[in-house]
Amino acid sequence: MLLACVKTEQKKLRHSHLWAAFLVIPLLPTIMGAANYLNNLGLLKSEWYSLWTQHSLFYANFFYAPLIALYCSYIWRVEHLNNNWNHLMTMPVPAADVFLSKLILALRCTVILQFWMWALFLIAGKAVGLPGLPEFQILIWLLRGSLGALAITSLQLVLSMIIRSFAVPIALALLGSVAGLLASNGGFGLFWPYSLMLMGMNANKTEDMVSSSLGFGISTLCFLLLFTGVGILWLRKKDIRS
Repeated sequence: MLLACVKTEQKKLRHSHLWAAFLVIPLLPTIMGAANYLNNLGLLKSEWYSLWTQHSLFYANFFYAPLIALYCSYIWRVEHLNNNWNHLMTMPVPAADVFLSKLILALRCTVILQFWMWALFLIAGKAVGLPGLPEFQILIWLLRGSLGALAITSLQLVLSMIIRSFAVPIALALLGSVAGLLASNGGFGLFWPYSLMLMGMNANKTEDMVSSSLGFGISTLCFLLLFTGVGILWLRKKDIRS
């Protein structure tokens, strides 16, 4: 049943233009990061690491979470239109399969987005004249950021499911990222879901922000299970709309 739900969700997205947004919007933090790097060459001496600090400064803090929220809002948008919610509530499909199918597609989107950002990072590095290729550790940070984004994705799915507005969950994601920056700088990053992505990507840092991989992994898993459980439980108890 879960596989059938995933295929159904894919059909809903087949004619969407989300791919255009996910191709174009990441160009903004890439350009901003490269420009900031070039304007501060006197201070930034660590080549690829320095470029990463500027690249991740804009991308992780202001773009990644809102892009995830954009995707989550879109995949719930169909259910919120017309009488589609009532149709969803009357379908002989377990609530867990409905939520998990959307979560699987959203998680796939976040990973694809990260690899696209890696490609843009390489292009930006060559455009500003950096030699060779970036250190493997930076790729590890990028992939670790995808793990941290699991918590954000599950939370944004819940918000987009409950809040019928398309834009409000996206605005909340931006606010959550700003709060996540403050929390991670204050040493409370493991206790705020939006901080995990920033910490995982080592945003605007050259030294690793994650002091304990175990603690990072446990925090991410706890938030993922919490928000997924909340989403499934809410969907099970939600009735049709009059």
